Amino acid sequence: MNGREINWTALVIVVLLFVVVAVMGFLAAKWRRGTDVEGLHSLDEWGLGGRGFGTWITWFLLGGDLYTAYTFVAVPAAMWATGAVSGFFAVPYTIVLYPIIFIIMSRLWSVSHRHGYVTSADFVGGRYGSRWLSLAVAVTGIVATMPYIALQLVGIKAVLTVLGLGSSGNVLLTDLPLILAFVVLAAYTYTSGLRAPAMIAVVKDLLIYLAVIVAVIYLPIKFGGWDTIFGSAQSKLATVNQATGKPAGVFIPGAANYSAYWSLALGSAMALFMYPHSVTAVLASKARNTIRRNAAILPLYSLMLGFLALLGFVAIQAGTKPIDLDGSVNPQLVVPQLFLDQFPAWFAGIALAAIAIGALVPAAIMSIAAANMFTRNIYRDFIRPDVDARTEAKVSKIVSLVVKVGALVFVIAMDQSAAINMQLLGGIWILQTFPAVVAGLYTRWFDRWALLVGWAVGIIFGTVSAYNVVNPVTKAHFGGSVAPIPGTDISVYIAVSAFALNLVVAAVLTLVLRALKVRTGEDMTRPTDYAADETDPKVVQIEKIQHYTQPGGPSPVA
Repeated sequence: MNGREINWTALVIVVLLFVVVAVMGFLAAKWRRGTDVEGLHSLDEWGLGGRGFGTWITWFLLGGDLYTAYTFVAVPAAMWATGAVSGFFAVPYTIVLYPIIFIIMSRLWSVSHRHGYVTSADFVGGRYGSRWLSLAVAVTGIVATMPYIALQLVGIKAVLTVLGLGSSGNVLLTDLPLILAFVVLAAYTYTSGLRAPAMIAVVKDLLIYLAVIVAVIYLPIKFGGWDTIFGSAQSKLATVNQATGKPAGVFIPGAANYSAYWSLALGSAMALFMYPHSVTAVLASKARNTIRRNAAILPLYSLMLGFLALLGFVAIQAGTKPIDLDGSVNPQLVVPQLFLDQFPAWFAGIALAAIAIGALVPAAIMSIAAANMFTRNIYRDFIRPDVDARTEAKVSKIVSLVVKVGALVFVIAMDQSAAINMQLLGGIWILQTFPAVVAGLYTRWFDRWALLVGWAVGIIFGTVSAYNVVNPVTKAHFGGSVAPIPGTDISVYIAVSAFALNLVVAAVLTLVLRALKVRTGEDMTRPTDYAADETDPKVVQIEKIQHYTQPGGPSPVA
């Protein structure tokens, strides 16, 4: 049985804050809704919040979307367990991310605003005139998002475990709180759509900032300053692991780790805004410049993430013991356990509530985004091309529930490592949509069939490469996200090498197909679409005449 005692003070605060945000989630159905809308009966209203979020709401929404509960537990856990290469790369990767938002996502917003696109697969279908390429992007997005949702539930489970809710001998007691949290999440997402996580994100981010700022000021003072903390971390990570015969981790990356470090940062940045939930948060904003202003102020989250990562080193000095229900060491419990051990119970409750709420926001957005992709790019394009806006919204609501049920079953029925391995694969897979989406925002040079073949080659190569990485301790496959480039001893992020192969195949095959004069699909976009803003009189006039943004319109591809 589990020997943990329930920390009732922290638990009560967590429950109270959870109830507060749940009520906010249900009330959000009537928030910022136009008087001419009878309920949330279109994907524009339910799935994109009416496309009307301003700078600050978008900032909180994107922050809640990108900096998830799993980020809060996984980044410092990686620092605690293996050091900078697998942990601190997340900080520069978020810095690399913001120019991508500023330049690329503003163009995607503009063309989507002009044509009423709800997903990135919508854009790909309209740009290349290919249902199959659009389907590939949609299926990749849905499959890559599922384990991401599961990992948010892993974050909640970590909080519940350190609070003392759970027992290695009572499965129902262990999983019941997680199931209840899921039911509430599913209910307010179904009712309020994207407005719910947008409203809750404000509370979540304020709690996270409070917890992290207090921790990075108080804990170093308590444990002798950063010099002492870094010394303890360096000693621990330099200790030789008996199972591998190598140091336990890396305190400061050496020359041998440079390629892995930069490729993880670059590849992760390129992949993050290919995820459906990231695109959904972008398209929900009301203006092109809203995206650009967010790219300027989102680095505040990177500062917070840097401090958060260092808490993994603080936990080493503090002697934190992240023991799971079965008695094994679980690094994912490091930060929740650190707060519970080192702070008064009331403040630990606030910090743990921030992590739990930090799971609700991205899980809601992810399920909405995956559902929108299914509805628009599978149901409408292949099953019911004449579907109306109200039915689209209804189907998307139902699919969002199915997606969350799948994630919950994944977490409860399977080992946690399976969810982590699937999320690792998700990052590799989603990057393979980058050529179709991003290249399409700038050029029509690539052939649609060449992009489809390149995508398939990248998916297969990345999956096989990840499978061949064996954990040196457990001997399990999918043991990491870094592998040598074939034919070399240079280790890089697998997603980057798969992406490079994808791009080469697409480019070469495009030349071949052009030489063979294979017919290209119809491009429904025009050059002026990519710089359009809601204040541009030409855009207003074009939309008035062409009705491009009418929700529930016909499929963009034949």
